[in-house]
Amino acid sequence: MSGAGAGDRRGWSVAERESIGNTLRVALGVCLVCAVVVSTAAVSLRPYQAENRLAFRQLNILQTAGLYEPGMDVSAAFERIERRFVELDSGEYVEREDDFDPLRAARDPSQSINLGGEDEAGIRRRSDVAEVFIARDADGGIERVILPVHGYGLWSTMFGFLALEPDLNTVAGIGFYEHGETPGLGGEIENPRWQANWEGKRLFDEQGRFALRVERGQVPDGASNLEHRVDGISGATLTTRGVNNMLRFWLGERGYGPYLERLGQRIDAGEES
Repeated sequence: MSGAGAGDRRGWSVAERESIGNTLRVALGVCLVCAVVVSTAAVSLRPYQAENRLAFRQLNILQTAGLYEPGMDVSAAFERIERRFVELDSGEYVEREDDFDPLRAARDPSQSINLGGEDEAGIRRRSDVAEVFIARDADGGIERVILPVHGYGLWSTMFGFLALEPDLNTVAGIGFYEHGETPGLGGEIENPRWQANWEGKRLFDEQGRFALRVERGQVPDGASNLEHRVDGISGATLTTRGVNNMLRFWLGERGYGPYLERLGQRIDAGEES
C-alpha cells in the first residue's frame, strides 16, 4: 500500500513519523545517549587528567628552577623538591592538607582577604596561606626556593613561578605556564630567550627595597643598576607593566615578603641549611 497517509511496518503513518512530537522524542533520545557517553568519558578520564595536570606543574617548577634536563623522569626529579605552606602575613610555615589550593582558597572569604587599594597585581583577593617549593641538594641544603606568582597583564591573569637562589635575592629563573596575552607580543613572556634575561638578576637593593623591574625596551649596554633591570618586550608595554606589578606585590609585605625575611633569619641562625 502506498500514498499519503500510508503507514510503515511499525504501523506509524507518515504524518506520525514527521510530527513535532516524534522529532522531539528522537532529538531527546540522541541527547541522552550523547550525555551518557560524555559523562562516562569525563568520569573515566578524570584521574588521568589530574595526573597530567600534576606532571605539567611539576615540569614547570623544575624548568623554572633550572633543574630539568630533557628526557629525565619528572616525577622522580621532583622528589627532591619539598612543598610547604606559608601563612603570608606572618611568614611562618603552617600545616594544610595535600589537596589545599591557594587559588581556590582565595575565593573563600573565610580563607582570604580582599586587597582593596593594595591590589597592585590585579588579583582582587589573596589567600591567607600560600604554597612554596624548596629544592634541596644532596646534603639537604636549600638549592632553590620557588614561589608561585600570578597577576593581571593586558588581557588575562598570568600564572607562573619565580625561582630564587639560596641568598633569597638572586633570580634563578622565571616561568609562565598559563596566560592569555597576545601571541607574538605579550605572549613572549613564555619565550625561553626572554626568560633567560632574568637569570642572575637581583630583587632587592642594598637597603632591602624591591628594585627589580622590566624596562619598556632593551636595557642599554653599560647602563647603571644592570642587576635590577630586565629587557622589555617590544610592543607589550601593558603586559610587562603587569609583570612588574605582579612581582612588586608578591615580593612585598602583602606577598612573600614576610616569609623571605623569616626564612633568611632561619638560614642565618643555622636553622635552615
